[in-house]
Amino acid sequence: MKFRCERDVLVDALGSATRAVTTRGGALPVLSGVKAVLSGDRLVLTGSDLDLTIQVTVAVAGATDGVAVLPARLVADIVRALEPGAVHVDAGDTDAQISSGRSNFSVRLLPADDFPRVTDLATDEVTLDASSLVDALRQVVPAASHDDARPVLTGVLMAAEGDGLRLVATDSYRLAVRDLPGASVLREGQSVLVPSRALGELARLLSGAEQVSLRLGERDATFEVGARAARDTNTRLTTRLIEGQFPNYRQLVPERHPNRLTVGREPLLDALRRVKLLARETIPVRLALREGGVQLSAITQDVGQAEEDLDAKYEGSELTISFNPNYLSDGVEAVAGDEVTLETLDAVKPAVVRSVERSDYLYLLMPIRVS
Repeated sequence: MKFRCERDVLVDALGSATRAVTTRGGALPVLSGVKAVLSGDRLVLTGSDLDLTIQVTVAVAGATDGVAVLPARLVADIVRALEPGAVHVDAGDTDAQISSGRSNFSVRLLPADDFPRVTDLATDEVTLDASSLVDALRQVVPAASHDDARPVLTGVLMAAEGDGLRLVATDSYRLAVRDLPGASVLREGQSVLVPSRALGELARLLSGAEQVSLRLGERDATFEVGARAARDTNTRLTTRLIEGQFPNYRQLVPERHPNRLTVGREPLLDALRRVKLLARETIPVRLALREGGVQLSAITQDVGQAEEDLDAKYEGSELTISFNPNYLSDGVEAVAGDEVTLETLDAVKPAVVRSVERSDYLYLLMPIRVS
């Protein structure tokens, strides 16, 4: 295999494919590599850890077709360190030569026959608006769990809802729900559970893209991002779906909220950033809700305390409710618009954060009980 490619193009392609390469000890050694397949002027780079696969197709100046599995992170670091300009890659049976200008490297290859075969694509395909999907992923993915002891909570539920698509994630302490009207991906009543890690990587890949296509198989989902104006590349992400029953999230959302705070989004975020400086470790931020405003406070024994008052509109009974400051910030930051509402039943029931201007996103958050 022999080809020439501009450094920046190759850096981007290797960087994307390498994000799927395994970092787990004890995995197949070949999974630490990225598979390179050259056919004419078309180079396909594939990284995989068996659960997640990222495949990048890029245009190069091909000389000799071939297949090689390169040590992913080493080669990515080498190419990134080269001077700008053309990079020459010449891979034989056991070694690959990488050169640019006066720089020359030789790296050992991994056995190509051991690399896993890429899953065949499902035939049915739907197209989604990339910017809307990225916005939805930004709002929902952070609420998914990172604890592999409960695999279903590490996923994002994608379900048919009305004439569109609903994305739901929860780690049992908070819940995020986002609707994408008109995105007819699934049949009525159908749902799939997609790993949040894969969707986080997808959000990165969608930067600058206009559309993304989705194919759903029985056990996997494939997202494909077409060529962009600045780079003649095509990227495909395939992930295994999670098996299991997602929690009945609908019963978690209270039907009524007698207490409602309406406050500026940015002033609340700024106040949270300041006050949580004194909310060390597991210390919550307390919100004292009252007519005309809200007071944020945090007290850490033997360290100090912080208080800040904000002007706000409040309807309901005066109460003080406490939250994990990072979880609350995540929800407020995800809301679109200039103002947010915080709706509560009491100091111990779940609270709901919404946008004043839009109704397509909901963030539910469990309070922290304090003495």
